[in-house]
Amino acid sequence: MSSESPILQIFNESDEKIPLKQVKATTILDKLAKNENAAFSGIELVYVDEQEIVRINKEHLNRYYVTDIITFRYDDGLESGDNTAIEGTLFCCAPRIIEQSAEFKEPVEREFQRIFIHGLLHLIGYQDSEENDKAKMTELENKYLALADNNK
Repeated sequence: MSSESPILQIFNESDEKIPLKQVKATTILDKLAKNENAAFSGIELVYVDEQEIVRINKEHLNRYYVTDIITFRYDDGLESGDNTAIEGTLFCCAPRIIEQSAEFKEPVEREFQRIFIHGLLHLIGYQDSEENDKAKMTELENKYLALADNNK
């Protein structure tokens, strides 16, 4: 791996088959980093089941429900706006993502890509607690899905 390529590790701790492959995830990561003027130095993408995502949500965010993704950024750049060496973990609930793909009538692979992009945007500093912020993130997700589709 060249020094320009970010380090991405994918772990599947769920019982689900994960349709997002390393090559596609790395393509998405590279395109997002370039377009957002950010650099990722170490990203863990961890797929878990409902029980584990609820445990993480409860322990770290005091929330008691299943969610599709929880992101943790470890480097000190978020507070200062320094996105030159982003390190973080994306905990994704694989069963929830599969459910969402059916709810939204999206292919499963595309929903896994969207959630990955969503988590990366959170690591960069985007928020989605307000409606206008959610709309901006959805717009960016769509942009990066399209860019990823152009480089299969």
